[in-house]
Amino acid sequence: MTDHAVGSFRVDGTYRRHDAVVIAGSPLRLFRLSPAGQRIVEAIEQHQPLPARHGRLTDRLVEAGAIHPVHKESTFATNDVTIVVPAFEAEPPLIPHDGEVIVVDDGSTPALSTHRRPTIRLSVNRGPAAARNAGLAEVTTSLVAFVDTDVDLDDDWLDALLPHFNDPRVALVAPRVLSTDAPTIIGEYESVRSPLDLGDQPARIAAGSRVSYVPGAALVVRTDMLRAIGGFDEAFRTGEDVDMVWRLIEAGHRCRYEPSSIVHHRPRSTGAAWLIQRVTYGRSAAPLDRKHPGAVAPLRISGWSAAVWALVLMRRPVTAMGVAAGTTVALHRKLPDIPKAESIRLAGLGHLYAGRQVANAITRVWWPLALVAAMFVRRLRAPLFAAATIPALLDWFGNRGSGNAAQHVALRVVDDMAYGTGVWIGSIEQRSLGALAPKLTNWPGRAPG
Repeated sequence: MTDHAVGSFRVDGTYRRHDAVVIAGSPLRLFRLSPAGQRIVEAIEQHQPLPARHGRLTDRLVEAGAIHPVHKESTFATNDVTIVVPAFEAEPPLIPHDGEVIVVDDGSTPALSTHRRPTIRLSVNRGPAAARNAGLAEVTTSLVAFVDTDVDLDDDWLDALLPHFNDPRVALVAPRVLSTDAPTIIGEYESVRSPLDLGDQPARIAAGSRVSYVPGAALVVRTDMLRAIGGFDEAFRTGEDVDMVWRLIEAGHRCRYEPSSIVHHRPRSTGAAWLIQRVTYGRSAAPLDRKHPGAVAPLRISGWSAAVWALVLMRRPVTAMGVAAGTTVALHRKLPDIPKAESIRLAGLGHLYAGRQVANAITRVWWPLALVAAMFVRRLRAPLFAAATIPALLDWFGNRGSGNAAQHVALRVVDDMAYGTGVWIGSIEQRSLGALAPKLTNWPGRAPG
């Protein structure tokens, strides 16, 4: 990124600075700054003009997810974007767009009757990857947007996305996908826990980070970069969008999540369709792991945090607290140039976050093993019950605070079990345990600045 590629930057929600040390990003990284580096980050913090030759440091901070670019204007207009809509047995909505829109009928029976837009018809259903590739082949603009038929767009949804392409390294930008309000039990649940909603904070997209993927429900891609990696992999019937994003990143490009642009996704109308959707999502994990080993690990955790929570599950809280205290002391010795209180905060929050991830892995992917363990080991029943209910209650309190908490918890448990069932089915089909295996990590790496 050149010094003039963006207008300014904003710090990530994880950002904390202690004199010449910045701790930020996802996963957390530590940057030690030179005097010139301190002047650069101070200018970012105070929203002041950046010193000359800031690009090397700001580039590294952006790559780590510690700061995010802010663009005021775009070198692209909306008519530089062709929208491709893959459609299968569902008429596409009327899309507000002053550029070209290409509908790809993916072998619907009978054929779609739309006459409003140019339509490509595939003779048989080949899946969303093939449908998107068929549309991509006809695109003549610099940018292409892929939008599913169950997504509703506002007129200005591209406004916040296009400026990111001022950076020539950015290959893809995705909006926030919220669930459309629906007066059903599933609709109410999806409004607070949709797998397509990745939060209200901007982020880089990278496996193992806060935003490790974006769904293909709606996204904008640089046409030439997508063609250069071969488009979507048609071997994937699901997960093709995640694979495409990761291949762009592996090719050296940047992918951004921009939640100030919002689109709305219509939830499944029946419980059966909702469960099938969740199982299908999980089923894609094993093929993705085979192509991108370790990227879909159900749990990423440091060895020390793993030990702490293993002791908690075994109902050894005093020993667990002793291990946690020891890691705090070790962290402070490793990082003597940050305040002791910050070391305590980092270690404590790290263990708490790891605990939530352990609970999520147990109830979402490892639930068959957890169920068997609870049947035969009485002392595990209480902690496993807590793992299944406490995160769901935190969701409910944090996002609703009213309504039926028991209903939300029950749907969350069913949601997780359906996804996990898909992971096991996919793993059996692939004859691989990669999507079921945890990934142990160390404390965040150090990056001198």
